Amino acid sequence: MAKERVIQFGEGGFLRGFVDYFLYKLNEKEVWEGKVVIVQPIEKGMCELLSSQNCEYNLYLRGIENGQTVNERTHIDVISRCVNPYKEFDAYMELAANPDMRFIISNTTEAGIEYLGTEKLEDRPAKSYPAKLTQLLYKRYELGLPGFILIPCELIDNNAGFLKEYILKYATLWELPEGFTKWINEECDFCNSLVDRIVTGYPRDEAEELWKEIGYQDNCLDTAEIFHLWVIEGHHEDELPFNKAGYNIVWTDDVKPYKKRKVRILNGGHTSMVLGAYLYGQTTVGECLKDETVSAFLKKCIFDEIVPTLGNTETDINFGKAVLERFSNPFIKHMLLSIALNSVSKFQVRVLPTILEYKEKYGAYPPALTFSMAALIAFYRTDDANDGEEIMKFMKDASVADIMAREDYWGGDITEMTPLVEGYYNLIQEKGMKAAYEQVLSEKEAY
Repeated sequence: MAKERVIQFGEGGFLRGFVDYFLYKLNEKEVWEGKVVIVQPIEKGMCELLSSQNCEYNLYLRGIENGQTVNERTHIDVISRCVNPYKEFDAYMELAANPDMRFIISNTTEAGIEYLGTEKLEDRPAKSYPAKLTQLLYKRYELGLPGFILIPCELIDNNAGFLKEYILKYATLWELPEGFTKWINEECDFCNSLVDRIVTGYPRDEAEELWKEIGYQDNCLDTAEIFHLWVIEGHHEDELPFNKAGYNIVWTDDVKPYKKRKVRILNGGHTSMVLGAYLYGQTTVGECLKDETVSAFLKKCIFDEIVPTLGNTETDINFGKAVLERFSNPFIKHMLLSIALNSVSKFQVRVLPTILEYKEKYGAYPPALTFSMAALIAFYRTDDANDGEEIMKFMKDASVADIMAREDYWGGDITEMTPLVEGYYNLIQEKGMKAAYEQVLSEKEAY
């Protein structure tokens, strides 16, 4: 039997539909041999359910790839066991004593990497993920064993940097020896990472139908899209040969350009499209991609405005094409109103930087993306907006000029855009979304 080489904090659908899939495939392709031990990071979780199935489950990858519909089922058996530190603390700490353990991977949600500063080394276990991890790492250090390669997958900037910072803070709080801090700094490699795959999780509406196909009841079924990208700041292909196995996993010195591409094209594409599309009468992303007008608007945003601003490289263009395929995925019902949640802050991060860089680069504002700001304002006039109470109240009643003047919303002075946004907003109000879309689609770009 393969040796246990990976400690995984988190047992939810994302890690099982992403990381565990790749590790299973490395074994299947015989380029690596190893098993995963799952640690349940919070008191209530799936360890018991997974263990009742021998930690095995089926994963469906479904979507559009190169224009073809793909529906692929994989029976995953890379997990050797689950450990619940709240019930089996000694078994948890024993993981530190295994010299074959090399990797620590986590997804404890964005809130999981936190420093509480209230726990003790003697807690069984400490409450936060970084504190639990410090307990394990200190045990490893005491045993004189080599350090780990740590790859957090939580969706926060500098995820590995924060994880390391908090571990060192716990080392100080608990007055651990200086040798431990030195061991953390020299023996362990903390790798920032960016993950990208829509994992839709347990398919509640289809479960019984899929059980018939599988031939038995699988209560840990998982579903995800075909597309995947994992960018890891580090160089460990020799130990985890993902590229050799043929997967879109990038080892790099800097994760930031990849994050920028994803946020601007995928997230920016979403945010620039959904609010106008909802006012136009659409309810899901899939419907938008089937509608000629909305689809044309999205393509203008991505390929005429976002991608040229980023640099128009082949990589950017191909990523944009992949985003369209992902948005067209017939297996994913992505509601526009769920994407529209907190759109003001999303617009500031995902769309506005492209608008401003486009203006700097080409001397004029991009018509489609600027129009999407007018659509945002029009959407916030409806009762369907969902944001902070103060934001919703202000956006509903304030003039376009006053909204554009809110530097706290937009991160700076963007009042130069006001006449253009006001013009598009008036067009939406007076002639409706269809006529407004038609005008924007007819407008030429500045280059």
